[in-house]
Amino acid sequence: MKKPNIAKWLDGFPLAGKGILLAFHEKRFVISFIIAFLFFGTLMNLLSGGFSKFQLMGVLGFPANMQIIGDAFLGVFGYKQPFLDWLFVFLIAILQGILIGLVVLLWKKKQSEKSSNSANVEKAGIVAGLIALGAGCPTCGTTLLTPLLGTLFSTSGFAVTGVVSQLVTWLAIIVAVLSLRRIGEETYVIIINEKYLAKKEAREKSA
Repeated sequence: MKKPNIAKWLDGFPLAGKGILLAFHEKRFVISFIIAFLFFGTLMNLLSGGFSKFQLMGVLGFPANMQIIGDAFLGVFGYKQPFLDWLFVFLIAILQGILIGLVVLLWKKKQSEKSSNSANVEKAGIVAGLIALGAGCPTCGTTLLTPLLGTLFSTSGFAVTGVVSQLVTWLAIIVAVLSLRRIGEETYVIIINEKYLAKKEAREKSA
């Protein structure tokens, strides 16, 4: 008896999880994941007040700028961060790091399949764009959307921005999870197939 389409779709999540676990045994994935995780986590902390930190860095000297960047970097691990704000940043940075790591890994394993790779890069780019728009302080409603929404809703812009910020943030998480289901499942199939072919080749050589 065939499974309903929704059941087949849900089955993709366990396979994606296995694919991600297998990917952590690949050096290329681990390096890409760490770089992307730290970069996006730091960037989101720098954007926590809109562009105010970047404007401040334009005024201050080199030592002060390094201090700001250093605090943003440490903020990825909860340094001087309210728990809720840190949780959102950490979760999204983890998801984006895994997503980019998988894209890089698949890019190398499937260099001949440009269309599939392009689609994966596009998915990662969509998540990155949503992260940038929703980056900020979920508890205080400060995001890159603040100037625009503050103009459109001059009397209640602060409250509206806070709601939109949370919606965009959750949308980024949902898109990342859905993208990971597809790319993670694809990673699982490729890695398992590689292992099977390697074992088959070894048996043929020993025969």
